[in-house]
Amino acid sequence: MHKIRLATVDDAATISRQRRLMFADNFSRTEQEFDQLEAAFTEWVTPRLADGSYLGWFAVEDDTILAACGLWIMDFLPHWMDIAPARGYLTNFYTAPAARGRGLAKELLRISVEECKKRGIGVVTLHASKFGRPIYERFGFAQNNEMILRLNEDTQGWE
Repeated sequence: MHKIRLATVDDAATISRQRRLMFADNFSRTEQEFDQLEAAFTEWVTPRLADGSYLGWFAVEDDTILAACGLWIMDFLPHWMDIAPARGYLTNFYTAPAARGRGLAKELLRISVEECKKRGIGVVTLHASKFGRPIYERFGFAQNNEMILRLNEDTQGWE
């Protein structure tokens, strides 16, 4: 039987490793690129774990992490969807291949959303992988009108 535990600052490297595994399931990158991502995320997440703006949960069984997720509580401008100056951003959902299909991601999702409710956060966002999209849609998440411009990539159409 698994248990859920809250992440601590000491888990920063573990969270970063889980994030790497999550991205490796979805994107092709070199080991060097994944190494850079993992190091940069550890540096980013450590102070946020310390100040409580990033919360992470692990589903653990026999000292083995089966699944994990994170909630970044972002400072966000009051908005027509929610005037509260915060937004929940769900991230780093990853379930080890051997533990998939047991409902762990769904359980972690419920815990994350409940935490947002407790804090009075009215809008929760995420970026869904092809694996996670059906879970999030069943939970009530919907696509919105957000657009993106990636300034670190070659942009077209500026003529």
